Formats: sequence, C-alpha cells, structure tokens
Amino acid sequence: MEKIAAGLEGIIAAQTSIGLVDGAQGKLVFRGYAARELALHRTFEEAAHLLWYGELPGAAQLERLRGQLAAARRLTPELRRLLDALPPEAPLMNAMAAAVAATFGAEPAWPPTAEQAIRLTGMLPVIIAYRYRRLAGLPWVEPASEAEAARSAGAAGEAEGHVAAYLRLLFGREPEPAHVRAMSAYMILAMEHGLNASTFAARVVASTESDLHAAVAAAIGAMKGPLHGGAPSGVIALLEAIGAKERAEPVLRAMLERGERLMGFGHRVYKTHDPRAEALREVVAGVAGDDPWLDLARHAEEAAIRLLAEYKPGRRLYTNVEFYAAAVMRAVAMPAELFTPTFSAARVVGWTAHVLEQAANNRIFRPQSVYVGPLPEE
Repeated sequence: MEKIAAGLEGIIAAQTSIGLVDGAQGKLVFRGYAARELALHRTFEEAAHLLWYGELPGAAQLERLRGQLAAARRLTPELRRLLDALPPEAPLMNAMAAAVAATFGAEPAWPPTAEQAIRLTGMLPVIIAYRYRRLAGLPWVEPASEAEAARSAGAAGEAEGHVAAYLRLLFGREPEPAHVRAMSAYMILAMEHGLNASTFAARVVASTESDLHAAVAAAIGAMKGPLHGGAPSGVIALLEAIGAKERAEPVLRAMLERGERLMGFGHRVYKTHDPRAEALREVVAGVAGDDPWLDLARHAEEAAIRLLAEYKPGRRLYTNVEFYAAAVMRAVAMPAELFTPTFSAARVVGWTAHVLEQAANNRIFRPQSVYVGPLPEE
C-alpha cells in the first residue's frame, strides 16, 4: 500500500511570503518581522497592512486603512435582518459563517482584492457584537462613523482603533486603554500562523476561484472545531479547577497521574517556547498589575512547567499562546463563548492575506486518496 501522510502532516502544499512558523527555534515571523515585536510595538492596523500589502504603512496609508475599517463596521438593514432571522440556538461561529457567506455582493468573485479583505475584517466585529448582544438581551451600540473614528483617533493611536471599536461594540462602553493594549497584542499574534487547518481551508476554497467570502466562511467552519480554535476555554476551566495558588501543584499532579492533558501547555508545532506566549506574558505583566487571576495563572504556569518536566521528561512541553490568551480574555471580561469568535476576528487578516497570495499564483488543490473499500466481484 502507498504511504499515507495522515492529516497531510509534513506535506508541503504551498509557497508563502506571508508568515514563517519555525517550531524548532520558537520563531514566528510576519513578512520578515518578528511577530513578537509587532505585538509589543505596533497596532492592529499596522500589522494587518503588513500582511495584506507586504509592508508597514506610512502615516497616510495608516489613516486610509483606519478609515476603510471604520466604514466597514456598519450594521446594514440587510445584515441585521439576516442575523435576526437565524435561530437563537445557532452557535455564534455558525452565524458568523452564514453572515460572511451571505454578504458577498454583485462584485466579481475572482480575483479577490485587498479592499474586500479590509471590508470583511471590519465587518466581523459588528457581526459578532450584534449577535452576542441581541441574544444576551442587551441594546445595540451603533459603531462610530468613519468621520468620528478619524477625529477620535488623533494621537491616541490604537486606543481608538479597530480593537477598541470591537471592545466598545461588545460591551457598550469605552474600553480601558490597558485592555485595548492587551487585546491588540493578542489579536496581532493571532492574525497569522502558517498553513493551519482554517488557513488551508480558505486556500482550498479560493483555489477553485470561488469568492473571498466563501473562503472565509469555510475558514470559520474549520476554526470552530475544538482542536483548532477552542483551547482558551480549556485553560479557563483548568485555572478555575485550581482555584488558589496553594492548590496548583496537587491539582496538576493529580491530573498528570490520571494521564490528563494540561490545557495551555505543549504545541503541535513549537518544540520550544511559544514566541506568542512570551510576548503576551510580557504584555499581561504590564497591564494587569496585581490582578489575582493573573497571579494565579503565573503560579500555575510555574508549577505546570516543573511537573511536566518531571512526568514527561524529554517532551519539551512549554506554555503555549492559549494559556496567556485566556489570561487576556479574563482580564477584559470576555465571555467564554466569544473566545473563538474573537480569535477569528483576528485570524481573518491572515486568511484573507493567504487567499490573495493563492490568487496571485493559483492552482487548484487536488490531493489523492487510497481506496480501501471492497471491490466488485468479477
């Protein structure tokens, strides 16, 4: 029988200049820039411009992009009716995929454009926030107009940018600057991570010359799976099970004795420190102060690393990005059901950048399978 690469693991399916994931060295690079440095020193809009256009924006380019994103954060009557018509029990990720797929207009489906990518990125926070607030029985907060967003940005930078707008739409109030800073770092680090399952799904759909909205809807479907987009919720559950610093070691030791997985530790790709976790750890340390939840998280991390080395010697299991993503989400009071949608609101930048790259040198994906079923009798 032919050798099968289950899950396509180790198979090179594309060339890319968008991102490098070096698991052995613990490096994550966006278009030649260390993702860690972007998360610590750049805004969401700057990082997004880099992924879409291949360069960091100048002042005029940044102002234009802010305006485009603000213009896309509109709840049109058609989008409102569509979201209102979905059954209340429909998961938020399903609602996002339906809304994204249904809002593709009469423009040509192929090739996709950066302007379409920007509109989708601006639209997702509105879809998420409106659906969340409606089901929670909360009044809708209208997005700032493009002119208002441009006036308010001024020298405040990211405090009035895309991430701040998302938090305001979700919670109905102006967010704390420290929370915007932490969420901005998280969303930059979540933008791109190589040819992962959702990005691959987007590129496969795009390779058929389908439209960008269909490709992103497929990526959202892949992201919904708990093996891809659900890990921060597991970290929250782990820390809540620990509850107090003095319980960290006995609880974690008992879990390892039972052979249970510690959520937030280890990564399929990274065999050393996850650079995203290290950047978020630095941001969180400067944002949260003496927050007892974050104090518990730091203590639990130290205990887990020590115990993993004891129980799984040689495995090189370190803290991954989901551990500190959970800390950031908890710090901004993000409900658990919004973790994966928020991840998607960031990763849409990477999805769309990959679709644009796919379109520039397209060939339809057509892997083979090995038939192992019965044959007809001759």
